[in-house]
Amino acid sequence: MGFSAGKRKSRDEQDYTATLLASPDSFPMDELSDDVLERVLSWLPTSSFLRMTSVCKRWKSTQTSKSFNLACSQVPLRDPWFFMIPNDSNSSTFVHDSTENNWKNLNHRSNRRGFIPVASSGGLLCFRCSVSGDFFLCNPITGFSLDLPSLDNSKPLQAVAMTATLTPSGYKLVTISGEAPNLCFRIYESDSGSWSKELKLVKKNDGVEYNDSSDDDNGTVYFLSKTGTVVVASNNLQRSPSKQYSSVVTVKDNAETVYFLSSYGTIIACDLTKRCFTELPKLLPPFLEYSIDLVECNGTMFVILLSEFYESTSLRIWKLENQSWVHVGMLPPAMSHELYGREGDINCVGGAGNKILVCFNTNPPEMYYRYFVYDLVEEQWSELPKCFKDGEAVEFVSALSFQPRIEATV
Repeated sequence: MGFSAGKRKSRDEQDYTATLLASPDSFPMDELSDDVLERVLSWLPTSSFLRMTSVCKRWKSTQTSKSFNLACSQVPLRDPWFFMIPNDSNSSTFVHDSTENNWKNLNHRSNRRGFIPVASSGGLLCFRCSVSGDFFLCNPITGFSLDLPSLDNSKPLQAVAMTATLTPSGYKLVTISGEAPNLCFRIYESDSGSWSKELKLVKKNDGVEYNDSSDDDNGTVYFLSKTGTVVVASNNLQRSPSKQYSSVVTVKDNAETVYFLSSYGTIIACDLTKRCFTELPKLLPPFLEYSIDLVECNGTMFVILLSEFYESTSLRIWKLENQSWVHVGMLPPAMSHELYGREGDINCVGGAGNKILVCFNTNPPEMYYRYFVYDLVEEQWSELPKCFKDGEAVEFVSALSFQPRIEATV
């Protein structure tokens, strides 16, 4: 029996398929061998499969089957779930299922007290201790976790990125430390179970000088913070704790590049293969106030910008092509107008699939939250429904994207 990813089924089609599988009168599932049954179940959406395991003991036993995990790993892509992060990062339990467009409350705690979610890849999430700087990885579906070896924290951490490797369930965790232009990086690889030695990054000689000071004659530097206010250069870019070290990784022509936001709000691109870095051209002139974030979708880095100009708010998505910024999409004015004057911040995430999630929130005393999703293929915007717990709305400041993969191991 052959299977193909093909075009994704609608929710109604998925429910019909699940009902068909559950009905022995309409489909002779009991007559299937274990191998064929596992291949059939592996192609169900994760939510549907978890519901289907209550049908009988035989189906439930597939969760611990090695051959079933292998069959799941051969499914090339699953629609992303968004791991939502509230102001209190230690209380993260909600995810948004983009397939069913609903909220789910994880039955187990994926994180530990003092640890903040900072990165994700495939079916895994990465957490970092705000005190010790240690990392641990976990599969938020199964709850399985792994503590990584401790690192030397003598240099200030700039970015944490995670990416998959070519081996099944393989992954890399990249950290970039130091202060530009003196940057370095280390890589943890799941295959070896250890960290690489510290490697230096040199400034790429592309004719553009790295700007870590001022362009002004008087030496005073002003730049735009993540909250949309103008601050002097002695201050750092203000970001929510879960996004403080966020970065994205792209792979092109076997070259891995990590992009992150510097403390001055500029985008730094680090080529891990050539061990060099460069500063990308700015999207907006420095006198405009804006909030900025980076995401990755299908191997491409995108920049999301929230700006105010002429009594209006603009939320736009860009991508870099041949050292030039190309406009991708814009939040419709009818939706973006409601954000004007709120001095809000955006935290965004991409990842698996073709969807970009934008979390908009404001600081006290006015608490205002909105969650927009942009589909890169359909070129359409939508808004997530409100999440409720015990009758009260639960709000979030950021998110991480992961594929709900039961087979993902740490």
